[in-house]
Amino acid sequence: MATQPLITDPVTASPASWGAPLAALREFVVDAVDEATHGSRAYHLWMATLTLIMCCGAYAYSTQLSTGLAVTGMHDHVSWGLYISNFTFLVGVAAAAVVLVLPTYVLHDVAFKKAVLIGEAMAVAAVVMAIGFVVVDVGGPARLWHVTPMIGVFNWPQSLLAWDIVVLNVYLIINVTVPFYILFSHYRNREPDPRFYVPAMLMSILWAVSLHLVTAFLFAGLAARPHWNNALMGPRFLATAFTAGPALMILVLQVISKQTAYKIRTETIAKMALVVTVAAQITVVMTISEMFKEFYFPTHHSMSSQYLFFGLDGHHALRPWIWTAIGIIVLATAILSIHKLRRNPWTLNVACVLLFIGILIEKGLGTVVPGFIPENWGKIHEYVPTSTELVVSAGIWAGGAFLFTILAKVGVAVELGQIRVSPANSGPGDRA
Repeated sequence: MATQPLITDPVTASPASWGAPLAALREFVVDAVDEATHGSRAYHLWMATLTLIMCCGAYAYSTQLSTGLAVTGMHDHVSWGLYISNFTFLVGVAAAAVVLVLPTYVLHDVAFKKAVLIGEAMAVAAVVMAIGFVVVDVGGPARLWHVTPMIGVFNWPQSLLAWDIVVLNVYLIINVTVPFYILFSHYRNREPDPRFYVPAMLMSILWAVSLHLVTAFLFAGLAARPHWNNALMGPRFLATAFTAGPALMILVLQVISKQTAYKIRTETIAKMALVVTVAAQITVVMTISEMFKEFYFPTHHSMSSQYLFFGLDGHHALRPWIWTAIGIIVLATAILSIHKLRRNPWTLNVACVLLFIGILIEKGLGTVVPGFIPENWGKIHEYVPTSTELVVSAGIWAGGAFLFTILAKVGVAVELGQIRVSPANSGPGDRA
Protein backbone atom coordinates (compact mmCIF):
# COMPACT_ATOMS: atom_id res chain seq x y z
CA MET A 1 0.00 0.00 0.00
CA ALA A 2 1.42 3.37 -0.91
CA THR A 3 1.84 5.82 1.92
CA GLN A 4 -0.04 9.10 1.91
CA PRO A 5 1.27 12.55 2.86
CA LEU A 6 1.24 13.10 6.59
CA ILE A 7 -0.40 16.05 8.30
CA THR A 8 0.45 17.55 11.65
CA ASP A 9 -1.12 15.78 14.60
CA PRO A 10 -1.88 18.24 17.41
CA VAL A 11 -1.10 17.18 20.95
CA THR A 12 -4.31 18.56 22.42
CA ALA A 13 -7.78 17.59 21.32
CA SER A 14 -11.29 18.21 22.62
CA PRO A 15 -13.20 15.32 24.24
CA ALA A 16 -15.68 15.42 21.34
CA SER A 17 -12.89 14.49 18.93
CA TRP A 18 -11.73 11.41 20.87
CA GLY A 19 -14.08 9.02 19.06
CA ALA A 20 -12.02 8.66 15.88
CA PRO A 21 -8.65 8.22 17.65
CA LEU A 22 -10.13 5.56 19.95
CA ALA A 23 -11.58 3.69 17.00
CA ALA A 24 -8.25 4.00 15.21
CA LEU A 25 -6.48 2.72 18.35
CA ARG A 26 -8.66 -0.39 18.45
CA GLU A 27 -7.97 -0.97 14.78
CA PHE A 28 -4.25 -0.41 15.35
CA VAL A 29 -4.19 -3.08 18.06
CA VAL A 30 -5.99 -5.56 15.77
CA ASP A 31 -3.66 -4.78 12.86
CA ALA A 32 -0.59 -5.04 15.12
CA VAL A 33 -1.65 -8.46 16.42
CA ASP A 34 -2.37 -9.61 12.87
CA GLU A 35 1.03 -8.38 11.69
CA ALA A 36 2.82 -10.02 14.62
CA THR A 37 1.15 -13.40 14.03
CA HIS A 38 1.77 -13.59 10.30
CA GLY A 39 5.05 -13.93 8.46
CA SER A 40 7.35 -16.16 6.52
CA ARG A 41 8.29 -19.72 7.46
CA ALA A 42 11.62 -18.47 8.83
CA TYR A 43 9.78 -15.94 11.02
CA HIS A 44 7.47 -18.60 12.49
CA LEU A 45 10.41 -20.93 13.08
CA TRP A 46 12.28 -18.14 14.87
CA MET A 47 9.30 -17.30 17.08
CA ALA A 48 8.62 -20.99 17.81
CA THR A 49 12.24 -21.49 18.88
CA LEU A 50 12.05 -18.49 21.20
CA THR A 51 8.76 -19.76 22.62
CA LEU A 52 10.29 -23.17 23.34
CA ILE A 53 13.24 -21.56 25.15
CA MET A 54 10.84 -19.35 27.14
CA CYS A 55 8.82 -22.41 28.19
CA CYS A 56 12.00 -24.14 29.35
CA GLY A 57 12.94 -21.01 31.29
CA ALA A 58 9.49 -20.83 32.87
CA TYR A 59 9.75 -24.46 34.00
CA ALA A 60 13.21 -23.86 35.49
CA TYR A 61 11.89 -20.76 37.25
CA SER A 62 8.95 -22.74 38.67
CA THR A 63 11.53 -25.13 40.15
CA GLN A 64 13.35 -22.19 41.69
CA LEU A 65 10.10 -20.79 43.09
CA SER A 66 9.11 -24.10 44.69
CA THR A 67 12.57 -25.02 45.98
CA GLY A 68 14.06 -21.59 46.66
CA LEU A 69 17.31 -19.95 45.66
CA ALA A 70 19.17 -23.02 46.94
CA VAL A 71 18.91 -24.41 43.40
CA THR A 72 21.16 -21.60 42.20
CA GLY A 73 24.90 -21.35 42.66
CA MET A 74 24.51 -18.29 44.88
CA HIS A 75 25.05 -18.53 48.61
CA ASP A 76 25.58 -16.35 51.68
CA HIS A 77 29.01 -15.26 50.48
CA VAL A 78 28.21 -14.61 46.79
CA SER A 79 24.67 -13.25 46.74
CA TRP A 80 24.82 -11.70 43.25
CA GLY A 81 25.50 -14.10 40.42
CA LEU A 82 24.43 -14.72 36.85
CA TYR A 83 21.11 -12.89 37.23
CA ILE A 84 22.56 -9.59 38.41
CA SER A 85 25.40 -9.97 35.90
CA ASN A 86 22.85 -10.08 33.10
CA PHE A 87 20.92 -7.20 34.66
CA THR A 88 24.04 -5.04 34.74
CA PHE A 89 24.86 -5.84 31.12
CA LEU A 90 21.31 -5.25 29.84
CA VAL A 91 21.03 -1.87 31.53
CA GLY A 92 23.98 -0.86 29.38
CA VAL A 93 22.35 -2.24 26.23
CA ALA A 94 19.22 -0.24 27.03
CA ALA A 95 21.18 2.95 27.66
CA ALA A 96 22.97 2.57 24.31
CA ALA A 97 19.82 3.71 22.49
CA VAL A 98 21.13 7.21 23.10
CA VAL A 99 23.65 6.54 20.32
CA LEU A 100 20.73 6.76 17.87
CA VAL A 101 18.57 9.30 19.70
CA LEU A 102 21.30 11.91 20.15
CA PRO A 103 22.32 12.33 16.49
CA THR A 104 18.69 12.12 15.31
CA TYR A 105 17.06 14.68 17.59
CA VAL A 106 19.98 16.89 18.66
CA LEU A 107 22.35 16.84 15.68
CA HIS A 108 19.52 16.32 13.15
CA ASP A 109 21.51 13.67 11.32
CA VAL A 110 19.10 12.09 8.82
CA ALA A 111 21.31 9.01 8.52
CA PHE A 112 20.01 7.78 11.90
CA LYS A 113 16.33 8.65 11.42
CA LYS A 114 15.20 5.25 10.12
CA ALA A 115 17.18 3.35 12.75
CA VAL A 116 16.08 5.27 15.84
CA LEU A 117 12.74 3.47 16.30
CA ILE A 118 14.51 0.11 16.05
CA GLY A 119 16.94 1.31 18.72
CA GLU A 120 14.04 2.34 20.94
CA ALA A 121 12.45 -1.11 20.52
CA MET A 122 15.73 -2.69 21.55
CA ALA A 123 15.87 -0.42 24.60
CA VAL A 124 12.37 -1.51 25.63
CA ALA A 125 13.27 -5.19 25.27
CA ALA A 126 16.52 -4.69 27.20
CA VAL A 127 14.80 -2.89 30.10
CA VAL A 128 12.09 -5.56 30.29
CA MET A 129 14.77 -8.27 30.42
CA ALA A 130 16.71 -6.32 33.05
CA ILE A 131 13.60 -6.10 35.22
CA GLY A 132 12.99 -9.80 34.64
CA PHE A 133 16.46 -10.66 35.95
CA VAL A 134 15.82 -8.61 39.08
CA VAL A 135 12.52 -10.43 39.65
CA VAL A 136 14.11 -13.89 39.44
CA ASP A 137 17.08 -12.79 41.56
CA VAL A 138 15.02 -11.67 44.56
CA GLY A 139 13.43 -15.10 44.75
CA GLY A 140 9.95 -14.28 43.50
CA PRO A 141 7.70 -11.41 42.34
CA ALA A 142 5.89 -11.30 45.69
CA ARG A 143 9.03 -9.98 47.36
CA LEU A 144 9.05 -6.82 45.26
CA TRP A 145 6.40 -5.25 47.48
CA HIS A 146 9.21 -4.41 49.92
CA VAL A 147 10.48 -1.72 47.55
CA THR A 148 7.09 -0.63 46.17
CA PRO A 149 6.30 3.03 46.99
CA MET A 150 3.56 3.54 49.61
CA ILE A 151 3.38 -0.23 50.22
CA GLY A 152 6.88 -1.19 51.29
CA VAL A 153 9.89 0.90 52.32
CA PHE A 154 11.04 2.67 49.17
CA ASN A 155 13.65 4.70 51.09
CA TRP A 156 13.99 7.38 48.45
CA PRO A 157 16.12 9.49 48.00
CA GLN A 158 18.59 7.94 50.50
CA SER A 159 18.80 4.57 48.77
CA LEU A 160 20.72 4.16 45.51
CA LEU A 161 18.57 1.10 44.83
CA ALA A 162 15.50 3.35 44.93
CA TRP A 163 17.17 5.69 42.43
CA ASP A 164 17.88 2.72 40.16
CA ILE A 165 14.22 1.65 40.31
CA VAL A 166 13.10 5.18 39.42
CA VAL A 167 15.40 5.69 36.45
CA LEU A 168 14.77 2.16 35.13
CA ASN A 169 10.99 2.51 35.11
CA VAL A 170 10.92 6.09 33.84
CA TYR A 171 13.28 5.13 31.01
CA LEU A 172 10.98 2.24 30.12
CA ILE A 173 7.94 4.56 30.08
CA ILE A 174 9.71 7.06 27.80
CA ASN A 175 10.81 4.37 25.38
CA VAL A 176 7.32 2.89 25.22
CA THR A 177 5.15 6.01 24.99
CA VAL A 178 7.14 8.15 22.55
CA PRO A 179 7.72 5.50 19.84
CA PHE A 180 4.09 4.40 20.22
CA TYR A 181 2.91 7.99 19.70
CA ILE A 182 5.07 8.33 16.58
CA LEU A 183 3.98 5.00 15.13
CA PHE A 184 0.30 5.57 15.92
CA SER A 185 0.47 8.99 14.30
CA HIS A 186 2.01 7.47 11.17
CA TYR A 187 -0.63 4.73 11.26
CA ARG A 188 -3.28 7.48 11.08
CA ASN A 189 -1.34 9.24 8.30
CA ARG A 190 -0.47 12.12 10.58
CA GLU A 191 2.80 13.83 11.31
CA PRO A 192 3.57 13.51 15.05
CA ASP A 193 3.77 16.85 16.80
CA PRO A 194 7.43 17.62 17.65
CA ARG A 195 6.29 19.68 20.64
CA PHE A 196 5.42 16.40 22.31
CA TYR A 197 8.03 13.87 21.28
CA VAL A 198 11.18 15.97 20.84
CA PRO A 199 11.37 17.13 24.52
CA ALA A 200 10.69 13.54 25.61
CA MET A 201 13.45 12.22 23.35
CA LEU A 202 15.87 14.83 24.67
CA MET A 203 14.96 13.80 28.22
CA SER A 204 15.61 10.17 27.27
CA ILE A 205 19.22 11.10 26.44
CA LEU A 206 19.80 12.38 29.97
CA TRP A 207 17.87 9.45 31.39
CA ALA A 208 19.90 6.89 29.44
CA VAL A 209 23.17 8.23 30.85
CA SER A 210 21.67 8.46 34.33
CA LEU A 211 20.34 4.91 34.07
CA HIS A 212 23.75 3.33 33.70
CA LEU A 213 25.55 5.76 35.99
CA VAL A 214 23.15 5.02 38.84
CA THR A 215 23.66 1.29 38.27
CA ALA A 216 27.43 1.83 38.40
CA PHE A 217 27.07 3.90 41.58
CA LEU A 218 25.19 0.98 43.16
CA PHE A 219 28.43 -0.96 42.95
CA ALA A 220 30.91 1.86 43.49
CA GLY A 221 29.07 3.06 46.60
CA LEU A 222 29.78 -0.16 48.50
CA ALA A 223 32.96 0.79 50.35
CA ALA A 224 33.32 -2.69 51.84
CA ARG A 225 33.78 -4.11 48.33
CA PRO A 226 37.07 -2.61 47.09
CA HIS A 227 36.79 -4.36 43.72
CA TRP A 228 33.84 -2.07 42.91
CA ASN A 229 34.76 0.93 45.02
CA ASN A 230 36.69 2.93 42.42
CA ALA A 231 36.12 6.15 40.52
CA LEU A 232 36.33 4.50 37.08
CA MET A 233 33.26 2.35 37.64
CA GLY A 234 30.79 4.89 36.22
CA PRO A 235 32.80 5.94 33.13
CA ARG A 236 33.74 2.33 32.38
CA PHE A 237 30.10 1.26 32.58
CA LEU A 238 29.22 3.93 30.02
CA ALA A 239 32.13 2.96 27.75
CA THR A 240 31.14 -0.71 27.75
CA ALA A 241 27.48 0.22 27.21
CA PHE A 242 28.34 2.26 24.13
CA THR A 243 30.44 -0.66 22.91
CA ALA A 244 28.13 -3.66 23.32
CA GLY A 245 24.80 -1.90 22.73
CA PRO A 246 25.59 -0.34 19.34
CA ALA A 247 27.47 -3.52 18.33
CA LEU A 248 24.24 -5.46 18.80
CA MET A 249 22.26 -2.75 16.98
CA ILE A 250 24.59 -2.98 13.97
CA LEU A 251 23.93 -6.71 13.70
CA VAL A 252 20.17 -6.36 14.15
CA LEU A 253 19.83 -3.45 11.71
CA GLN A 254 21.61 -5.45 9.03
CA VAL A 255 19.25 -8.40 9.55
CA ILE A 256 16.20 -6.12 9.29
CA SER A 257 17.59 -4.44 6.19
CA LYS A 258 18.16 -7.80 4.49
CA GLN A 259 14.94 -9.53 5.56
CA THR A 260 12.49 -6.65 5.00
CA ALA A 261 11.89 -3.75 2.66
CA TYR A 262 12.93 -1.39 5.44
CA LYS A 263 16.42 -0.53 4.25
CA ILE A 264 19.00 0.95 6.59
CA ARG A 265 21.54 3.21 4.94
CA THR A 266 25.15 2.03 4.77
CA GLU A 267 26.13 5.44 6.16
CA THR A 268 24.16 4.67 9.33
CA ILE A 269 26.04 1.41 9.91
CA ALA A 270 29.38 3.11 9.21
CA LYS A 271 28.74 5.88 11.73
CA MET A 272 27.60 3.44 14.38
CA ALA A 273 30.70 1.33 13.74
CA LEU A 274 32.82 4.41 14.41
CA VAL A 275 31.02 4.95 17.73
CA VAL A 276 31.63 1.32 18.67
CA THR A 277 35.31 1.64 17.74
CA VAL A 278 35.92 4.70 19.90
CA ALA A 279 33.97 3.24 22.85
CA ALA A 280 35.88 -0.05 22.57
CA GLN A 281 39.21 1.79 22.53
CA ILE A 282 38.21 3.72 25.66
CA THR A 283 37.13 0.44 27.29
CA VAL A 284 40.54 -1.11 26.62
CA VAL A 285 42.36 1.95 27.99
CA MET A 286 40.26 1.90 31.17
CA THR A 287 40.86 -1.83 31.63
CA ILE A 288 44.61 -1.30 31.35
CA SER A 289 44.40 1.59 33.84
CA GLU A 290 42.53 -0.54 36.37
CA MET A 291 44.97 -3.43 35.99
CA PHE A 292 47.90 -1.06 36.50
CA LYS A 293 46.33 0.33 39.64
CA GLU A 294 45.61 -3.14 41.04
CA PHE A 295 48.92 -4.85 40.25
CA TYR A 296 51.67 -2.22 40.11
CA PHE A 297 51.53 -1.80 43.88
CA PRO A 298 49.07 -4.46 45.14
CA THR A 299 47.47 -4.23 48.56
CA HIS A 300 44.93 -6.38 50.38
CA HIS A 301 42.30 -4.46 48.39
CA SER A 302 43.70 -6.07 45.24
CA MET A 303 42.82 -9.61 46.32
CA SER A 304 39.61 -9.71 44.24
CA SER A 305 41.51 -8.70 41.13
CA GLN A 306 44.25 -11.17 42.01
CA TYR A 307 41.65 -13.92 42.22
CA LEU A 308 39.97 -12.80 39.00
CA PHE A 309 43.04 -12.54 36.78
CA PHE A 310 45.52 -15.00 38.27
CA GLY A 311 43.71 -17.10 40.85
CA LEU A 312 44.17 -17.05 44.61
CA ASP A 313 45.07 -19.88 46.99
CA GLY A 314 44.37 -22.50 44.35
CA HIS A 315 41.01 -21.00 43.35
CA HIS A 316 40.79 -19.78 39.77
CA ALA A 317 37.27 -20.48 38.40
CA LEU A 318 36.98 -17.04 36.77
CA ARG A 319 40.50 -16.79 35.36
CA PRO A 320 39.79 -18.42 31.96
CA TRP A 321 36.61 -16.36 31.57
CA ILE A 322 38.18 -12.96 32.14
CA TRP A 323 41.22 -13.62 29.94
CA THR A 324 38.95 -14.90 27.18
CA ALA A 325 36.82 -11.76 27.48
CA ILE A 326 39.81 -9.41 27.43
CA GLY A 327 41.38 -11.29 24.54
CA ILE A 328 38.35 -11.07 22.26
CA ILE A 329 37.67 -7.45 23.24
CA VAL A 330 41.24 -6.47 22.33
CA LEU A 331 41.05 -8.49 19.10
CA ALA A 332 37.74 -6.90 18.09
CA THR A 333 39.03 -3.42 18.95
CA ALA A 334 42.10 -4.01 16.81
CA ILE A 335 39.91 -5.11 13.90
CA LEU A 336 37.69 -2.04 14.16
CA SER A 337 40.67 0.28 14.48
CA ILE A 338 41.78 -0.66 10.97
CA HIS A 339 39.60 1.39 8.61
CA LYS A 340 39.62 -1.17 5.80
CA LEU A 341 38.46 -3.95 8.13
CA ARG A 342 35.84 -1.78 9.81
CA ARG A 343 34.33 -0.91 6.41
CA ASN A 344 34.18 -4.56 5.41
CA PRO A 345 30.75 -5.96 6.43
CA TRP A 346 32.09 -9.43 7.25
CA THR A 347 34.92 -8.33 9.54
CA LEU A 348 32.69 -5.64 11.07
CA ASN A 349 30.10 -8.25 12.01
CA VAL A 350 32.75 -10.58 13.44
CA ALA A 351 34.11 -7.72 15.57
CA CYS A 352 30.61 -6.79 16.78
CA VAL A 353 29.86 -10.38 17.82
CA LEU A 354 33.19 -10.61 19.66
CA LEU A 355 32.60 -7.31 21.45
CA PHE A 356 29.09 -8.29 22.50
CA ILE A 357 30.26 -11.62 23.95
CA GLY A 358 33.38 -10.12 25.51
CA ILE A 359 31.54 -7.27 27.24
CA LEU A 360 28.82 -9.69 28.41
CA ILE A 361 31.46 -11.82 30.16
CA GLU A 362 33.54 -8.90 31.43
CA LYS A 363 30.54 -6.91 32.67
CA GLY A 364 29.04 -9.91 34.43
CA LEU A 365 31.38 -12.60 35.69
CA GLY A 366 34.35 -10.23 35.50
CA THR A 367 32.75 -7.38 37.45
CA VAL A 368 29.88 -8.57 39.62
CA VAL A 369 31.06 -11.93 40.97
CA PRO A 370 34.68 -11.10 41.99
CA GLY A 371 33.37 -8.27 44.16
CA PHE A 372 32.33 -10.98 46.63
CA ILE A 373 35.53 -13.06 46.37
CA PRO A 374 37.28 -13.27 48.74
CA GLU A 375 34.79 -12.36 51.44
CA ASN A 376 35.51 -9.60 53.94
CA TRP A 377 37.25 -12.05 56.29
CA GLY A 378 39.55 -13.33 53.55
CA LYS A 379 37.93 -16.71 52.94
CA ILE A 380 37.29 -17.80 49.36
CA HIS A 381 33.91 -19.23 48.39
CA GLU A 382 33.66 -19.57 44.64
CA TYR A 383 30.52 -19.24 42.58
CA VAL A 384 29.52 -21.38 39.60
CA PRO A 385 26.11 -20.89 37.91
CA THR A 386 23.82 -23.93 38.02
CA SER A 387 21.81 -25.36 35.15
CA THR A 388 18.69 -23.76 36.66
CA GLU A 389 20.24 -20.30 36.45
CA LEU A 390 21.41 -20.91 32.90
CA VAL A 391 17.99 -22.09 31.70
CA VAL A 392 16.12 -19.28 33.49
CA SER A 393 18.54 -16.75 31.99
CA ALA A 394 18.10 -18.24 28.53
CA GLY A 395 14.34 -17.96 28.96
CA ILE A 396 14.53 -14.29 29.83
CA TRP A 397 16.84 -13.57 26.90
CA ALA A 398 14.42 -15.43 24.61
CA GLY A 399 11.54 -13.39 26.01
CA GLY A 400 13.40 -10.18 25.24
CA ALA A 401 14.16 -11.34 21.71
CA PHE A 402 10.50 -12.33 21.29
CA LEU A 403 9.31 -8.90 22.43
CA PHE A 404 11.83 -7.06 20.27
CA THR A 405 10.88 -9.11 17.19
CA ILE A 406 7.20 -8.18 17.62
CA LEU A 407 7.95 -4.50 18.22
CA ALA A 408 10.30 -4.32 15.25
CA LYS A 409 7.95 -6.19 12.91
CA VAL A 410 4.96 -4.00 13.73
CA GLY A 411 7.06 -0.83 13.65
CA VAL A 412 8.55 -1.68 10.26
CA ALA A 413 5.08 -2.47 8.86
CA VAL A 414 3.79 0.92 10.00
CA GLU A 415 6.80 2.83 8.71
CA LEU A 416 6.53 1.11 5.33
CA GLY A 417 2.83 1.93 5.13
CA GLN A 418 1.83 -1.74 5.02
CA ILE A 419 -0.75 -1.23 7.76
CA ARG A 420 -2.82 1.95 7.91
CA VAL A 421 -6.08 3.09 9.46
CA SER A 422 -9.19 2.31 7.39
CA PRO A 423 -11.31 5.12 5.93
CA ALA A 424 -14.16 4.13 8.26
CA ASN A 425 -12.08 4.98 11.33
CA SER A 426 -10.41 8.08 9.91
CA GLY A 427 -11.13 11.21 11.84
CA PRO A 428 -11.27 14.76 10.50
CA GLY A 429 -8.02 15.44 8.73
CA ASP A 430 -6.97 11.77 8.58
CA ARG A 431 -6.08 10.52 5.12
CA ALA A 432 -6.54 6.81 4.58
